[in-house]
Amino acid sequence: MLGGGQLGRYFTIAARNMGYRVMVLDADPKSPAGQLANVHLQADYDDSAALEKMARQCSVATIEFENVPAAALARLAKTIPVYPSVSVVKVVQNRIREKNFIRETGLQTATFAAIDSIADIDRASDKVPFPAILKTAKMGYDGKGQVQVASADQLAEAFESTGSAPCILEERIQLLREISVVVARNAKGHCESFPVAENEHRNGILHCSTVPASCSEMTAKIARAAAIKLAEAQDYVGVLAVEFFETTEHRVLVNEIAPRTHNSGHYTLDACATSQFEQQLRMVCGLPHGDCRLQSPVSMVNLLGDVWGNGEPNWEGLMLNPNVKLHLYGKQTARPGRKMGHFNVLAETDQGLAKYAEALFQKLQIPSVQ
Repeated sequence: MLGGGQLGRYFTIAARNMGYRVMVLDADPKSPAGQLANVHLQADYDDSAALEKMARQCSVATIEFENVPAAALARLAKTIPVYPSVSVVKVVQNRIREKNFIRETGLQTATFAAIDSIADIDRASDKVPFPAILKTAKMGYDGKGQVQVASADQLAEAFESTGSAPCILEERIQLLREISVVVARNAKGHCESFPVAENEHRNGILHCSTVPASCSEMTAKIARAAAIKLAEAQDYVGVLAVEFFETTEHRVLVNEIAPRTHNSGHYTLDACATSQFEQQLRMVCGLPHGDCRLQSPVSMVNLLGDVWGNGEPNWEGLMLNPNVKLHLYGKQTARPGRKMGHFNVLAETDQGLAKYAEALFQKLQIPSVQ
């Protein structure tokens, strides 16, 4: 596993539960995945000795996030299978390539234009309606590298604020809801999808995912079919997450692709017959798919470092509830915006479930009565 964060941690747990040995490559000596791995290589992703050891001792390699250097994956791929492939990772490491790939697959996105230099400003302004969002082409996630642009007059200044890095200017659509689908495809081309999640973001970071989503069955069907189409177009092997916008006109637009397990799929840990992490293991190790069936309505709430405030959150409300499953990631320091954990709320019905989960979340910063 290249990457030692929480996604790698839950993959490691799934793998060790099923009898596999896991080697994690991550420079952080206290990485969440490294804490649980059989072997933790504390080195950078491009460290030659670490990559040589991984290639020599591992049967297959996979990733927990898309910004692992493609050159490192290419080096491993000379010796062992690497899933997803280097070509897939290269596409999603750049928003311009990613958007073009989606369009080439025949799927819809919000209107966008690439901006490589200040000379592209006028052309982009003519193509993309305002208000719009300017996004850096590389290294953007959880709202990072994004600037809201109200009008064409603000675009040049916004571009300069990114350091004049290559960007895309994207239409800000009239949003009805955000949804996502996690799919799993094996080397034989067989693909299965988990249920559609409905997502709420705050400050560009996922706050809550609820399943089943409140969208129509037709919208869910379109989203699942689109995610599978993207996986097949890349001859994908592994777990792939696709985020969508549903517009007020009920158009389903592809927003982003993540070649890995995903925050919006954390609900599968407690609410599905198979988690997305076990499914990733199954795909890269050539095993059959696990059952993707939803066993309970669920609402997942992210826990950022902000919740810690000046001390430990009040866990009492979660611990006293038999339908709540708390997951903490083993990170040593809580910082604002840092993903420290999440909890899943299970219920017999999805009626009012997201509101109930939010109420539990709000109580985490209320001091307990001794």
